[in-house]
Amino acid sequence: MPVTAQRLRQRIGTVLKWAIAQGYRLDNPADAVACALPRQSCRPAHHPSIHYEDVADAIDAVRASNASPSARLALEFMVLTAARSGEVTGCTWQEIDLQGRTWTVPASRMKAGREHRVPLSDRALAILDEARALGDGRGFVFPGPKTGQAMFRARFSRLLKLLGIEAVPHGFRTSFRVWTMERTNFPREVCETALAHTNPNKAEAAYARSDLFSKRRDLMERWARFLSPAPADVVSLDARLWREFPVNPLAPPPQETLS
Repeated sequence: MPVTAQRLRQRIGTVLKWAIAQGYRLDNPADAVACALPRQSCRPAHHPSIHYEDVADAIDAVRASNASPSARLALEFMVLTAARSGEVTGCTWQEIDLQGRTWTVPASRMKAGREHRVPLSDRALAILDEARALGDGRGFVFPGPKTGQAMFRARFSRLLKLLGIEAVPHGFRTSFRVWTMERTNFPREVCETALAHTNPNKAEAAYARSDLFSKRRDLMERWARFLSPAPADVVSLDARLWREFPVNPLAPPPQETLS
């Protein structure tokens, strides 16, 4: 992949720069290689995703699949929390505060290198209850079915491909973000913080030090309800009452009689 090749060249160049500084070399061949390589498009590739209206059906398909219970729960948990796949597969019970309904991902496992608190919806807590029933409540929340260690992230991609869902795990974050824009009125800062995105404006970020946790809790609960809507309450009419008080919408109103 072009990105991998670029990173490899940069690392080789760093080593050669150290060699020049130490007097072992006089030149850096990596610079010449950069000039010889073909130019690559600067446009970032978008992660395949599905429309937010189709996410609930995708979750239903995952639940009904033959994947391991741990994998099914983990993938749904990832969608509900709008987290990255690696954050979910590496999740441990020590990071979960069931009483506080919070999942705290340490900085060492975050892309931005900063601790991230995730509010847990009712459905996310139910998933954790199911996951705890599968194991002993220690170690990884969603362990691999055979190893007991962290689940491989590729398992999510394989499962989605097997089910014919045209999305990658990271694409569900896109589905969530589009939903926040089209179906909610939450401020941009709340939605971006839910995705653990950092503020590119350094001056603004220096003053905006809140993680907007209370507002994000409302946001994630609404996302969970959108994906698992409560069944409508259907009130049945007693047949006896129907026979006793029939209603004909086409019938004229009753006429008053004078006695």
